[in-house]
Amino acid sequence: MANPNQMKMLRQLQQVQADMAAAQQALADATVEATVGGGVVKAVVSGTGELRVITIDPSVVDPDDVETLEDLVLAAVTEGMRQAREMQAEKMAAAAGPMGGLDLGPIGNLLG
Repeated sequence: MANPNQMKMLRQLQQVQADMAAAQQALADATVEATVGGGVVKAVVSGTGELRVITIDPSVVDPDDVETLEDLVLAAVTEGMRQAREMQAEKMAAAAGPMGGLDLGPIGNLLG
């Protein structure tokens, strides 16, 4: 039979697991937008890091200068991915709450 401290720890772990699942769902539903070149190229990235949309203003489409457009697209996607990673870190840290700093060893693997 588990002692009261073990039961409390188990309840806390179950709550962290539920909070993590909720945070993962929130990330899947969330998006960030990154724009470059004064807004001529925009990348929309989900909170899970999935590139959802690229928008390119026709004014930057120059067949004689494809490299500039490629650079703008790369910059927008890179920034969108960076923002998504930042959002992931914030949401998961908040979900972990006070348990986030604990080394749970093998138990931590059960949380996903």
